[in-house]
Amino acid sequence: MDWVETTGKSLEEATKRALQILGVGASDADVEVLEEPKPGLFGRVKGEARVRARVRPNIPRPKRAGRQGGEGRKRSERSERPAKSEQSDKPRAPRNEARPPRAAQPKTSNKPSKEDTMAEGITLAEQAEIAKTFLTGLLEAMELTAEVSVREIDAETVELAINANPASELGILVGPRGTTLQALQEVTRTVVQAKSPGRTDRILVDVAQYRERRIAALARFGQQIAVEVVETGEERALEPMSPADRKAIHDGLTGVEGIVTRSEGEEPRRFVVIAPA
Repeated sequence: MDWVETTGKSLEEATKRALQILGVGASDADVEVLEEPKPGLFGRVKGEARVRARVRPNIPRPKRAGRQGGEGRKRSERSERPAKSEQSDKPRAPRNEARPPRAAQPKTSNKPSKEDTMAEGITLAEQAEIAKTFLTGLLEAMELTAEVSVREIDAETVELAINANPASELGILVGPRGTTLQALQEVTRTVVQAKSPGRTDRILVDVAQYRERRIAALARFGQQIAVEVVETGEERALEPMSPADRKAIHDGLTGVEGIVTRSEGEEPRRFVVIAPA
């Protein structure tokens, strides 16, 4: 990837901007200092810091030696094999000699097993009940007083909402930027899948309406960045986000004139780019 240059009031600020544009962490980038701010009178700083950075290139692994030699040995072995005409002539068995009967192969049944029948028959409501039982037991083990409610969003999606009064007690289930909540949702899905391997619908878990508030906050943030992109005419790369947060940004900017959005990078550092239309 080409080098990008950024400026800031300090080296840290300039470096942070460069990493945000590249969409990688400090360990995955090469950063060079082009200019440092100069100290002035009374502790003031003159000028700006300027750095350039790029994504650290991957160094290919050296090819394993001896592979070609192995192929050469195989070829030489093939060449040393005697031709059909040079092979020893062995008496052939007469064609009319009776051949041994073939072993009877067991017949496979096309009927579904009892386990498959049970898995296919589990309903969305039953999956929700399995998830609710798991979450209720988890709350009791953590000594948290909260209620778990079930809401069917559509024919293949169900949401389990955990609420308490006060809701601040449930912050431990959300975590920074919802990372703990995302893990809780994956564990809940795994529990449901273990009891319904043939069919598992979409299971969503929310705590204290965090997802709703998160989606609204991301939509407002995306609109602020979109205004800056329209005014400056320069695209902006946001920080790496989860698939759910990226979807919130894309959905929040749907229909906004003058900008387009796209996702770039690889998981888990995939990010959204807001660019002029």
